[in-house]
Amino acid sequence: MDEFESIARLLRPLSEGAPESLGLSDDAAALPSRPGFDLVVTVDAIVEGVHFLPGDPPGLVARKLLRVNLSDLAAKGAEPYGYFLSVSWPQSWGDGEKAAFAKGLAEDQRLFGLRLFGGDTTSTPGPFTASVTLTGWVPAGRMVRRAGGRPGQVLMVTGSIGDGGLGLLAAQGALDGASAEDCAYLVDRYRLPQPRVGLAAALSAHASAALDVSDGLIADVIHMEEASGAAIQVDLERLPLSPAARAWVERQPDPVQALAALATAGDDYELAVAADMDAAMALALAAASEGVALTPVGRIAEGQGTLVLHRGQPVLLSRTGWRH
Repeated sequence: MDEFESIARLLRPLSEGAPESLGLSDDAAALPSRPGFDLVVTVDAIVEGVHFLPGDPPGLVARKLLRVNLSDLAAKGAEPYGYFLSVSWPQSWGDGEKAAFAKGLAEDQRLFGLRLFGGDTTSTPGPFTASVTLTGWVPAGRMVRRAGGRPGQVLMVTGSIGDGGLGLLAAQGALDGASAEDCAYLVDRYRLPQPRVGLAAALSAHASAALDVSDGLIADVIHMEEASGAAIQVDLERLPLSPAARAWVERQPDPVQALAALATAGDDYELAVAADMDAAMALALAAASEGVALTPVGRIAEGQGTLVLHRGQPVLLSRTGWRH
């Protein structure tokens, strides 16, 4: 298939007849306004060898592409709407790989209520690269920002931390001592993040600040601290761990540094949230109704800087997270 054939056969069905997409037959899309709402827009890209491993199934790559963007949207408290796709097909990809990629997009479109509005396709001699521009709706003036953390508030995280980093090691065959069951679980967490879109409405109503944990919990908390202009304390002993991650920590010679490694690994796509104590209770109830753990891991304080502790003692970090 050439460019226009692949658009017609693989991508046009993903528009699902949405009037905004104009049948993917134009150079732009037309998005209507929604009275009483703001349109939230986020962009994230994935690159082979950076965000996923060469040889990962194209369908899973497509789903991860949507999910890393959905995680950003969830942190803003926004309801998913639709997306634009820019993809550079490697010359080594044939029609089968492209079709599998489109099938992965279709699967998560159905799961998260999305439609394709437009985009661009090219070919490249280099690694696979794709970018999604994702849109969502949030009640006017209610988008949750990084900059809302205030002294006295509690810092919480969804799900479990560290699975993404361990999953990358497991996928590379470098997670020594792990059971086959733990490796399979962790690889799935790396390849297929779980964006917390079900919490978007509760975050919009109750959170003061939030962001998704993509570069590592500590690195992303630092972003919140800098934007909010308030100090943040993270208690490593409170870090929520999956059974597979806890088993890994128990095998390490220095458990404290093992916890620090998980808190700086990245690829978790969970949410870090700051809220007042009463709002934190409302968020916890909303998370429980979605089957998602929401764990207090620290607090917001007066001053500046991010302090990492373990049982009250400062922990020296060799790194805070992933940097491109």
